[in-house]
Amino acid sequence: MFSGAQVSLYPMSGNFVGIILDAVKALDPYRDRLRIETDDISTLLVGPPDILFAAMHDLFIAAAKTGEHCVLSAAVSRGCPGEPDDAICGINPSLGQAEPLAERITAALAAVDITAETGQPTAAQFSLYVMGTGTHMDEIYGCIDFLKRSGTFDRAKNFCTRLSGDAGAVFTTIREAFFRFGEPEGHVTLDITVSANTAPRVFSDAQRTL
Repeated sequence: MFSGAQVSLYPMSGNFVGIILDAVKALDPYRDRLRIETDDISTLLVGPPDILFAAMHDLFIAAAKTGEHCVLSAAVSRGCPGEPDDAICGINPSLGQAEPLAERITAALAAVDITAETGQPTAAQFSLYVMGTGTHMDEIYGCIDFLKRSGTFDRAKNFCTRLSGDAGAVFTTIREAFFRFGEPEGHVTLDITVSANTAPRVFSDAQRTL
């Protein structure tokens, strides 16, 4: 199954070039397990979902640990009918999708529970799109149930869900949403924005002036 992401990293710093170039080094351990292609707009990652999200997590943490406000934006897709199958995209058999919905929710919650903490507070918002199946709303409602019980759920927003917490748990929650919900061979996509080191007081003050 084809699985990949177009990822862009935006450090809000005068040293944004240096932060990006240093952060991209975090992808080096994954280069034998992912297809990685970088240009001036984004980095393409192609491979199994568990490796894909581990790489995005490490890329983001490498930038966030500088203390600068940084944002990672990604479009993630699996099972896209317009893409060729690639041997590197083989699904990790430890991550199953064939189980009933209730069992998948339980497995997703367990995965979040055992995630190691990074010490990096993070906020994120994402939208899940389950395509090409008559049961897509069952899958989406199942995902919402999982999110509300994940420990990272912040609130529902128009067209997306907001998460907050440690970066490790946030990325695991998004990974599980991507992998556990939707038909095993179906087309599923995510639109993700992840942020760290923001200044909440600045945004609160701005809201009061609107």
